[in-house]
Amino acid sequence: MRKNQPRMEERIERRISAITSISMCALTVIAQIATTLILTHFLREKASYAYTALELLGAVVAIRVYQRSGSPSYKLVWMCLLLALPVSGMILFWLWGGTHQAKSLSLRQVPPVPQRESWRMSSEANLSRLRRQSATWGRLAAYLQKKGFLLYRNTQAKYFGDGKPFFDDLIEHLSKAEVYIFLEYYILAEGKLWDRMFSVLRERAAAGVEIHVIFDDFGNLTRFSDATLQAVQDAGIEVEVFNPVHRYVNRIYFNYRDHRKIAVIDGQFAYTGGLNIGDEYINERERFGYWKDSGVRIEGEGAWGFAAQFMQMWKMIGRTFPNEDDFYRPRHEGPETVGFCQPFTDGPLNNPDNPIEETYLQLIDSARHMLYITTPYYAVEESMQQALCIAADAGVDVRLLVPAIPDKKYAYMVAETYWGELLSHGVKIYKYTPGFLHAKSVLVDREVALVGSTNMDYRTFQLHYECGVLMYQSEAVEELLEDMDDIMAQSSLYTLEEWQKRPWLRRTAASLLRLGAIWL
Repeated sequence: MRKNQPRMEERIERRISAITSISMCALTVIAQIATTLILTHFLREKASYAYTALELLGAVVAIRVYQRSGSPSYKLVWMCLLLALPVSGMILFWLWGGTHQAKSLSLRQVPPVPQRESWRMSSEANLSRLRRQSATWGRLAAYLQKKGFLLYRNTQAKYFGDGKPFFDDLIEHLSKAEVYIFLEYYILAEGKLWDRMFSVLRERAAAGVEIHVIFDDFGNLTRFSDATLQAVQDAGIEVEVFNPVHRYVNRIYFNYRDHRKIAVIDGQFAYTGGLNIGDEYINERERFGYWKDSGVRIEGEGAWGFAAQFMQMWKMIGRTFPNEDDFYRPRHEGPETVGFCQPFTDGPLNNPDNPIEETYLQLIDSARHMLYITTPYYAVEESMQQALCIAADAGVDVRLLVPAIPDKKYAYMVAETYWGELLSHGVKIYKYTPGFLHAKSVLVDREVALVGSTNMDYRTFQLHYECGVLMYQSEAVEELLEDMDDIMAQSSLYTLEEWQKRPWLRRTAASLLRLGAIWL
């Protein structure tokens, strides 16, 4: 098993400042684009036959792109680039658009953690119960079960509509861990929140609790120092940095990130949502006004769904556990509950099969009365855009809750290009005026809720490792509805007239940015 002490060369590389690392990435891309553009010009002027051959080769690659399965938007952008700039297009496609990148992250192809036959049978029985109550939700649960995500009962869900109570509850349960703790986060940043968590983690590790942590390197370049990482490892905590930037900067593989937010305690409690570990998530650090986020705690059988997904990721990275898989299964039965829950995950290794995107589509298509969505970003395929429009035309009360103060202005401008069509079909768009709405949730007909790490954009559906939990007929559904009502009470209703009055320069820039929305 790999030792806790990082290799000297890795420690030196992680001391490189964030500005230097990001500058290196940017300069590499600029140099590649500049070189290929110069080469394109040279070939056009000095070697027309060679350039014609390259154009034909670019056309062949474009045809191959068209024929492969996957996102239509991805295919369209790459085809245009390959046909307009064949040299640049082919090089950039090889770097960013081919099928090899996600498989080149040193991730091992490992099977899912084996499920006990009794758990599989229990999931089938739960699915039969859900189908009897609702054929619609039974169909969705059956789809995810076929993808390997079991349906659980005896699981209590607690919804949190703000970061402070969420982390207060998480830290309290961390302090009571007896067997193990799993943490997987996109951002794990130094600050007041981390100091509180680390104090508990260090105490639990000293008490013999097994602790494993995964965090994404790109999400923490400026926020988690080498000294802090060393302190965590010195405390006896196993840490793995996902997709280190220094390892892949020469191939631009940093596009693929671990965006999940998962905490599991003893296989009995699990947490997920949009909340990373950083002071802005509890509003100790102000960024973009008030930071509004959400999460959920699940207690009981369903927590194992997230534990199993963490264990698979840990093994994919190349790490091992000191105990057999069965050691990490829950030791206590969950509380008896009425509803069901279904944790699930997704990632680029699944492409072009995207369970998260398909789940969103099924939730939209299944809505009969109301459909409320919170998302900080919006850049979707035409199929999802049309599904929302059709739902609104059919009389469903469709509401999209978005931030009024964005963290990424270019992404917000891209989102605006979609809103005119939604508004014209009767979709209501609420802009959260106090600040930045980072919550990622879906509520359908007061019967089903989705809470997780998933944004409604191309990066979520194509490039990131994501997670979420579906809650069917759970008390948490009503808790989410109450929070959404509160969000709308603090929001301004965006109108079609406002959208049409956007300055022409903003419209033009947004339209150009939308062409590259698959990379934003």
